[in-house]
Amino acid sequence: MSLYQRLHDVQQAPAGGAAGRRDPVLDELRQRIHHHLIEELGPVLYDKRLSEDDLRRRVHDQLHATLQQERAPLSAADKAQLIQDVSDDILGYGPIDRLLKEEEVTEIMVNGPAYVYVERAGRIERESASFVDEEHLRRIIDKIVSEVGRRIDESTPMVDARLPDGSRVNAVISPLAISGPYLTIRKFSTDPLQVDDLIRFGTLNAHCARFLQACIVGRLNVVVSGGTGTGKTTTLNVLSSFIPVDERIVTVEDAKELQLHQEHVLSLEARPPNIEGRGEVKIRDLVKNALRMRPDRIVVGEVRSGEALDMLQAMNTGHDGSLTTVHSNSPRDSLARLETLVLMAGFDLPVRAIREQMASALDLIVHLTRLRDGTRRVTHVTEVQGMEGDVITLQDVFLFDYGMGVDEHGRFRGHLKATGVRPKFTEKLANFGIRLGPEVFQAEGFARKAVSQ
Repeated sequence: MSLYQRLHDVQQAPAGGAAGRRDPVLDELRQRIHHHLIEELGPVLYDKRLSEDDLRRRVHDQLHATLQQERAPLSAADKAQLIQDVSDDILGYGPIDRLLKEEEVTEIMVNGPAYVYVERAGRIERESASFVDEEHLRRIIDKIVSEVGRRIDESTPMVDARLPDGSRVNAVISPLAISGPYLTIRKFSTDPLQVDDLIRFGTLNAHCARFLQACIVGRLNVVVSGGTGTGKTTTLNVLSSFIPVDERIVTVEDAKELQLHQEHVLSLEARPPNIEGRGEVKIRDLVKNALRMRPDRIVVGEVRSGEALDMLQAMNTGHDGSLTTVHSNSPRDSLARLETLVLMAGFDLPVRAIREQMASALDLIVHLTRLRDGTRRVTHVTEVQGMEGDVITLQDVFLFDYGMGVDEHGRFRGHLKATGVRPKFTEKLANFGIRLGPEVFQAEGFARKAVSQ
């Protein structure tokens, strides 16, 4: 065998070596039993009157009965594995079902039928799980998107959907996906993180948490910024938990992810076009409609287009205390990105007018960064002070100290520190009866920058 062929075989084999390779005989048997169960049970699988336990019992009974009719000699281990695989296919999501139930897994990435990766503790790892073939993976994708009324086919080869538990799903199929269907699932925490959890993880510290809580209760307009996967939605969820229970909150999202525990919450979710290309409802339409719903607060999951203009106008017209997120690499970049998004609204507005609108609307930017050690940290808490000429002035209230270096495990030693600057809006907070003591803003010495950001 040539070196090239050996390398090719190593690349094609799933993680775990020979033990991770699929047995084609078992796969064929599994597929045959799967189709037989679908024919036998049929409508029972979609009967909403059956509880999950009853459905699972019926599937297992039929599965055992079908296995007894098969003449293939199977070891106890092979039989148990076959039962598990078919059960996962029919009742769950196939080979990735156990990964969805594993709490430590935060993201599942399927790069074609043979390659499954997961993220644990901020690190990407290869998994031994694999699909039989592209058709098997495609069936699981179809099952996921059909459960939420979406569709995926050659005319619509990309789809964003969500699992019943709220986990975010993105799927891409042929002809856009070259080496087989791609599936990405960002897990949804069944037990939402609270501010104490973020403090324990080192995402922020107690003084910063107290300061942010004061800003939310004091009805300041806050933007949570950061790159992909930095924890913006989680942080937005925590900040939203500080909103008083007697206020009317309207949330607007592309796919519902926020979990607010207040009683008076109205959740709106965007809708894609139907098969004829009609019926699409965009985030911008929902933001406009939210203004007519008498909200005390508007929480937009993420602004990524012209809805940025409507959000800024809402913040400037009596909807103080609104919250949103935006993709960016720094607080300054957040303003530049918002400026670009406002221009996407289709109005030929002067740049200065847009900046004046942002300076007037925004009070605070909370920026998150995913560090090289896999942790997600709040690295900037920045006040938007106003305009100086044509430039919006920013002032950091809290900063992450990169200069403390890393420990022997490669984890950053640094943490969030107050800069010693008391923000101008503390007078506005005082009008709400919120007074922050000097200890919140007491400056800590920053170590010399030894590690590049």
